[in-house]
Amino acid sequence: MLGLFSGHSGFLWASIGAFLAAQADPLHRFGMLRMLLLTLLGACSAGLGFWSAPGPLESLLVFAAGGLLLAWLQRFGREAGKLALGMLVCLCLGQGQQYLGSMPNPYAVATLFTLGGLWATLLAFTLRGLHGLRLWPYMPRLPNVLKVLRQHAARLPHPQWRLYALGCSLVCGLAGLIVNLAGQPRGYWLTLAVVTSLQIDLKGRLPRAFKIALSVLLAAGLLVLLGESLQNPARMVALVLALTLLGRAFQVGRYSLYVLQMTFCILLLAESLAQDWQLDRERLLGSLIGVSLALLVALTLNARRRLQVWRSARSGTDGLPR
Repeated sequence: MLGLFSGHSGFLWASIGAFLAAQADPLHRFGMLRMLLLTLLGACSAGLGFWSAPGPLESLLVFAAGGLLLAWLQRFGREAGKLALGMLVCLCLGQGQQYLGSMPNPYAVATLFTLGGLWATLLAFTLRGLHGLRLWPYMPRLPNVLKVLRQHAARLPHPQWRLYALGCSLVCGLAGLIVNLAGQPRGYWLTLAVVTSLQIDLKGRLPRAFKIALSVLLAAGLLVLLGESLQNPARMVALVLALTLLGRAFQVGRYSLYVLQMTFCILLLAESLAQDWQLDRERLLGSLIGVSLALLVALTLNARRRLQVWRSARSGTDGLPR
């Protein structure tokens, strides 16, 4: 609302920081730690994305490292994957903010994001006090946490994960490079589509990958229809407030649905003050390109699995007596 009244997009970064920090449950044992991590790492990612936007090499390397980080943290379970998703979303929005030209430098972006996250953290401390809980919960020992994470990561087959990590790194780096070379002010529609569609599935199941891709495209189309039908920042802000409140109140537990829900709300916040909805084709085209890039990873994993099945069947046939 402050962004609507003042016309300055800096308040959008504060609202995004507050929304991302509010994804953590402050009453949970790890809630406050996760909230601070989302705030600090999200601010660093947003500033890094803003910094990397002018140079193609910087965009390529930063987004490739972001894709590798996403694949690495997804190994350790759902909560670590959510943390990586938040960082990558901030990276994408930071790169897109550079082309809008409304922020002077990455430090301003990171500062405003941090202020919003700290405001949400302050409210979380108040909520814990109202429930009679310690302001900072007792935390388990770090070696015990690392042991559990290593056990979770050990369940995944390493060869398939390495291929998935390589695919994530290449696809994210390519997406960042495409946005840089195209110079589109809303290029984060492409990179966010890639990040949303990259959900770890080492078996390379194509039906699941196509379902995720279709869901991302439908969500992008719905958002474009909302923007074109309202064509009014005040109405968009009212809609954003209602949807973000409902999204936080009824947060889904399943990781794939959480990714779609959070990314949709973040994109709504980023586009709430937009007045260039005549660029609907560019937005949808960016989402389509991003989904297509993410599907390449699933196709590669599926091809590798089929090749392994064919080799095992061939070796079993060769071992039979003739």
